[in-house]
Amino acid sequence: MQKKLLELEKQLHSTLKESRFIHTQGVRYTAAALAMCHGQNIIHAQIAGILHDCAKGFSDEKLLEICEEQQIEISTAELEAPYLLHAKVGAYLAEQQYGIKEQEILSGIRYHTTGKAGMTPLEQIIFIADYIEPNRREIPGLEECRRIAFEDLDKATYYSLENTLLYLKETKGEDKIDPVTKEAYFYYKELYKEGE
Repeated sequence: MQKKLLELEKQLHSTLKESRFIHTQGVRYTAAALAMCHGQNIIHAQIAGILHDCAKGFSDEKLLEICEEQQIEISTAELEAPYLLHAKVGAYLAEQQYGIKEQEILSGIRYHTTGKAGMTPLEQIIFIADYIEPNRREIPGLEECRRIAFEDLDKATYYSLENTLLYLKETKGEDKIDPVTKEAYFYYKELYKEGE
């Protein structure tokens, strides 16, 4: 698997913009650290981390085209904001182009943008790593989320979702938020409140 990681790194370096590749490396290493901390498969976390944005460079048209060709479901929110489809298309590419067969890796890639209710630890790790990786610009609550991520995945997921929703409401408007993200937020809010 280590050899596979090196191959993926080379491939991604040649296909992603430099800034996206730097972000991808940040997610990979953050995911590995979180996996170590929370007793998850470190190699799987790194593979999902390095591939999570493999479709990010595609145009909206290309993302929609691939989804239609491969019969990948497109939500109303995704139709209005096709860039969200890079996660679903990324999971498809990870399997078809990069040869990844492990469902937990594919699922980690699939939900890294929207999150979802009841994520597995690996799905949470990729979702959180994408949010907290060291190259992210500073935003309110980021430092706190980075600290919490190494203590409690559910709490960190809740914080990440809460901050994401606040940001999306301010920049895109309430009606542009994917319902899957809202559902995830309420799920983890409830879980967090129960744990207090």
